[in-house]
Formats: sequence, structure tokens, C-alpha cells
Amino acid sequence: MNPSKTASVGAAVRFADFEPLHAAEKKIIAELGSGDFIRIGNGLCPEGNDPGRIVRAELLRLLIIGSGSDLRLHEKGLRISGAQIVGTLDLEGCRIPRDITLTDCLFDASPVLRSAVIDNLFLDGSALPGLQTDRLEARGGLSICGATVTGEIRLRGGRVGGNIEADGAKIMSPDGVALDANGLEARGGILLRGAEVHGGIDLSGVRLGGDVNGAGARIERPGGVALNGGGIGARGDLAFRGATVTGEIRLFGAHFGGDIDCTSAILAEPEGYALRLNRARVDGAFFLRQGASVLGTLDLTAAAIGAIYDEEACWPSRGDLLLNRCRYGALIGGPIDATSRLGWLARQLPERWQQDFWPQPYEQLSTVLREMGHDEEARAVLIVKERLQRRARRARAKNPLLRAALAISDGTLAVTLGYGRQPLLALLWLILFWGVGVVVFSIAEQNSALKPNSAIVLRSLEWTMCAVQQTERRYMPSAGQVLAGRASSGQTQLSCFLSQPEAASYPEFNPWMYSLDALLPVMEIGQKQYWRPDPSKPMGLLTLNYYYFLSVIGWALSLLAVAGFSGLVKSK
Repeated sequence: MNPSKTASVGAAVRFADFEPLHAAEKKIIAELGSGDFIRIGNGLCPEGNDPGRIVRAELLRLLIIGSGSDLRLHEKGLRISGAQIVGTLDLEGCRIPRDITLTDCLFDASPVLRSAVIDNLFLDGSALPGLQTDRLEARGGLSICGATVTGEIRLRGGRVGGNIEADGAKIMSPDGVALDANGLEARGGILLRGAEVHGGIDLSGVRLGGDVNGAGARIERPGGVALNGGGIGARGDLAFRGATVTGEIRLFGAHFGGDIDCTSAILAEPEGYALRLNRARVDGAFFLRQGASVLGTLDLTAAAIGAIYDEEACWPSRGDLLLNRCRYGALIGGPIDATSRLGWLARQLPERWQQDFWPQPYEQLSTVLREMGHDEEARAVLIVKERLQRRARRARAKNPLLRAALAISDGTLAVTLGYGRQPLLALLWLILFWGVGVVVFSIAEQNSALKPNSAIVLRSLEWTMCAVQQTERRYMPSAGQVLAGRASSGQTQLSCFLSQPEAASYPEFNPWMYSLDALLPVMEIGQKQYWRPDPSKPMGLLTLNYYYFLSVIGWALSLLAVAGFSGLVKSK
């Protein structure tokens, strides 16, 4: 018998060529016009060779394409279950305005529907060695739910008006691609809920109006790309809730209008990439929670995500996280405090990728925390970012002297301004040094380690004679006579001077104002103008040195505060 010849002659001749018909074929012919399911045997998928269920694929083809007016298909199409289909069901290029429903059937060859135009194709529960549907155009959907496919399913370049459903299916092509849908367009989604796939899934360049739903699925291609969704555009979600994926999930440049949901999922590709979302855009949220596990690198480089809904226990191991240039709008569910989130960022190891530091993840985290109202947490993140960035800069410096200078500069900015992120720290340091100055100058006053800051006063008799006890006399050239001292027993020169009527108009020493006057270069309180430490007295040298220190540190801290508030010391 020549099947190609039977397709070109009248219907009576063609069907005559199939005589004698098998029992299952007779049943199909007898019930063809009823529109009901034609159940062969018990209607379940044959487990082995069963002569009572054999149906020739060539005969089915003739029935499907409508080759005889007396055996016209019902409007519901061909609906058969439980058949053992022998030969190749070749419908390549056919235009079929009916559904094709061959559920729970056993195929001994891959059905071929390349470039065919159909309504719906249902192969639920069937066992097939593969499925060739490149460039298929289906007005409805394609369903292989619960089917067992031991070869490749090809859907490259196809156009589907509904969903592609493979819920609970088992697809096995461990040495290659199990489901190849490169360039597919579908108004619905791709459903793999509870499916078991041994081999890769290629969804690169796919355009979907719905979801890619692999909830509870098991996809295995260790050491290879388990799911390639490069350039995929889907209006819905990518759902892997409770799924187990062994192998790389690669989604370069993908766009999902909904979420990427890895709740309770296990994504495993040790020593490799578990999930790559480079340059991907996720309008919804990225979920990683409720026991989810990432064994391998989670790569979010340059991804744009609406929100991240995560839990700390689900984060990948240290060194297995890439967040450089990743942008996200909010953090939900997981920790919000700076300490925890800095630990999250610390799971990046730029040196593993031959880099020294990535500042953007810290800037992004700070921006998000600030927009969420956590200003203090945001500032803490930026301070750590400055510290790490400056450390990386020092490490790049080849000259040891330059490294030392940078270390001193960075250390100073860290403690005084928080690297420009906390300029009010300079004010706290000013207050601290002011308080120490009050103590030092008070002690100096008690020990008479101060003297008037006036040459005229220091040459006056009121001051000079207070250095002489009342029981002593001294010749004073300025007066041209011998005068008695003015200091009482045990009285210091300073206290003696202040007790003179002539000193009543001299400004009183105030350690609080004196310390403030010495510290703030832009203020003139008047204390420095009239008093200065006396190094010849006990505590005098220490007081003088602290006076000099206070003058210098006051200038330095004031300039640093101005630079901090203006943002001049921040890393760009």
C-alpha cells in the first residue's frame, strides 16, 4: 500500500486500501460522526502491544483531513482515547478546521504537525517518542497534560491562540533540549505545573500573553541550561513555586509583566549559575521565601525589579550573589535593618569576578531604604559603602606613601564626618574638645597658669610687684625706686593682680568662654585677647600646648564640617 497514492485518489479507493480494518479502526469509523469520545479498550493508555487497539496513523490522517464525504468528521473533531497508533501521523502543512484529540494513546512514532493550521491539539495522557510542531498555528491551544514524551517536543516559531499546557507531563530528552519553543508566540501561557522534565527547555524569544507556570515542576539538566528564556516577553508571571530545577535558569533580557515567584523552590547548579536575570525586567516582584534554596549563583546583574520579597534564610551563600547595577523599588518581607541588609550585600564577592568593589548595590539599597522611610538605615549603608570603596582605592594605590596618606585621610574622615555622610559628627567632636578645654583651663586657673595677654599689663607695677611677697622689697627701674611686694603669704601672682584696684576693670577669665574662643576660629569672644597660658607655672606648658591644639583642631573641624555639609568629601 502506498499512503501518498491513497491521498490523491477518491475516498472509496483510499479507504478500500486499508481493508481489512482492524477492530479498533472499525469502532472509530462506526462512531466517527457522533462527536463523542471514541474509547478504544478501556480508554486508558496501552501499556504494551495490544492488537485489539491498533490504529494506523495513515488512516487517522485521512479521517482528520476529511477525505470522504460519507465519513465527515463531527464539528467537535476527532476524539479518540486508548488507541495504539502505529506509523507516523504526518499532518505537516495541513489546514484542519477541527480539534484533534488523541488522549491516552500510545504512539510508536512522533506526530508531525509542522506548519499545520489547526483549532486545538489534545494529547493528554498519551505516550509519545516526541512531537514535531515547528511553525504550528493553533487557533486554540495545545495540551499534553499527563503525557509521557520520551523525545524532543519542538514548537519553534509556532503561533498558539491559547495556552500550551503540559501540567503533570513527563518529558525526557536528558542529552539535549526536551522542549524547544524558540520564537513561539502564544496569547496564553506555558503551563508546566507538576511536570517532570529531563533535559533543557528553550523559551528564548518567546512572546506570551500569560504566564510561564512551573509550580511544583521538576526540571533536570545538571551542568547545562535547564531553562533558557533569553529575550522572553510574557505579560504574566514566571512561577516556580515549590519547583526543583537542577541546572541553570538563564533569562537574559527577559521581560515579565508580573512576578518571578521562586517561593519554596530549589534552584540548584552548584559551582555554576542557578538563576541568571541579567538585564531582565520584572514589573512585579521577585519572590524568594518560605524555604526557597539557591545552590549556585543568583545573578541579578543589571536587572530591573519592581520589588524583592525575600527572607534571610533563603539568600544564596557568600560569593553566590551578584547585584551590581540591579535596580529594585522596594524590599518586602525580609529584614529592613541596615545590619541585615549589609550582610545581604556582603554575600557578594567582587574579587571572585576579578573586580575590587561594586558601589552601586550600596547606593541602590540606600535609596530604597530612604524611600521606604528608613533614613538612618540608609545613611548607615552609605557609610559602609564609603569605607569599602575607599579601602578598594587604597588597595589599587601602588605607592606605599600614597597608601599611607590615603589611610590617614580616610581614617580622619571616618571618625569626624562619617565619610561626609554624618557631618554633624564634627559638631560632636567640637563639643568634646570644648569640654576638655573647659576642664584644662579651669585647672590652669586654679594653678595660676594663666597671665594677661597684654605687654602693657605684664610690664605694669600691678603685675610685676604681685610676683613679690609683701615682706620683700625690690628695686623697680620703671619707677626708679625700691618698692615693697604686693603678694600676701601664699597668694599667687594672678590672684594678687586680680585683687588690685587697678585690675578691677580688666576682663574676668571664664574657662567656658575661653575654651570656646580658642576652638572656634570664626568667633571673637574676647577671652583670647586678654588671657593666655603661662608656661612658667605648673600645668602652664600643658595648658599652652592644648591651647595651640585647640586652635588647630578648631580650624580643621570647621573646614571638615563645611566640606561634609557641602558633599565635597563623599565618593562619587
